[in-house]
Amino acid sequence: MDASWYVLLAILLGFAIGAASVHLLGLAAQRGRQVMAIASEPIPDGITAMVHVLESAGVVLDGSNQVIVSSPGAQALDLVEGRTLRAHEIADAVRRVWSTGEAEVLDMTHRRGRLGGGHDVQLRVRVAPLGNRFMLVLAADRTEELRLAGVRRDFVANISHELKTPIGALTVLAEAIEAGAEEPERVRSFAQRMQVEADRLGRMTKELIDLSRIQADDPLDHADRFPIAQVVDIAVDRNRVLADAKRIRIMPRVLEDADVLGSEELVTMAVQNLISNAVQYSPEATHVGVGVRVVDGVVEVAITDKGVGIPAEEQERVFERFYRIDPARSRVTGGTGLGLSIVKHVAASHGGEVSLWSRPGQGSTFTLRLPAAAGPAHKEIA
Repeated sequence: MDASWYVLLAILLGFAIGAASVHLLGLAAQRGRQVMAIASEPIPDGITAMVHVLESAGVVLDGSNQVIVSSPGAQALDLVEGRTLRAHEIADAVRRVWSTGEAEVLDMTHRRGRLGGGHDVQLRVRVAPLGNRFMLVLAADRTEELRLAGVRRDFVANISHELKTPIGALTVLAEAIEAGAEEPERVRSFAQRMQVEADRLGRMTKELIDLSRIQADDPLDHADRFPIAQVVDIAVDRNRVLADAKRIRIMPRVLEDADVLGSEELVTMAVQNLISNAVQYSPEATHVGVGVRVVDGVVEVAITDKGVGIPAEEQERVFERFYRIDPARSRVTGGTGLGLSIVKHVAASHGGEVSLWSRPGQGSTFTLRLPAAAGPAHKEIA
């Protein structure tokens, strides 16, 4: 073959290779521009601000699963460590959503905090794509919601059990009266017992209604102003008969009077319950102290008894509905297990609290703390 043909073939081959190279370079450049476009895609307008004001915890991740935005709520729940997610369940869900493109919701238990072992919180997490490059994680803390649901279930179960006791007793006693109709002494004894159970049932019904009313209403929405000394005077007077029956002296001491805002009826009920509790669980011929003072704008009403005291392990539970340290003793005293629960809810609804100090064998002191109303207090001390 003539040398000129080799030259021509070489030129044609070089031209073909050059054209192919230019085409490939063009494709590479186009692909690079697409990758750069995706890589440089900004976070949608307002997303960063929205994440920071969400009630739920919010986290935004990039394509490499690195955290680029996290809300204060996410940090409070300890969901983020540096630029990574702490919870493996959430990280796994993020990878699945990257793969499927479909949003995912999961309920999970998350260990919040690491010092001292932390504690568990119940989360509902939603993971969803945010554009082509970002992933949004929203986490709502459902711990309190689930706890309240459990409280409601326990309340229904407890009240069912508690109501069965006096109702069952009334039924049995009625049958006993019918069977012993020819024996007046037995009938009289059974009738007296029926009266006791009926009274207990009536008290329980009233206290359940009171508790429901306290929980359903906010006394600060239509608050009255009243002196705490007047409340103590009324509460003490309502417990005189019970105290006299056990030869117990109720000794009120108002060191400093102040006004309180809220419902005088409810606060009186709370103080009355604390005094009644102290009288019922105190030995005969002792005394119950009722002290009032004002400390840093807070009215403190302390009720002290000389009773048997409450073990440390029981003190956190005495404010629970229907909880009784000694159920047998409660049946004797007619206790329903609702009095201290009412006190706790009255205190909370007035922006206050109730606390307990007690030692077995030394008695107990319950202290009701309520914010003092601004301005001069009533000076007349009963």
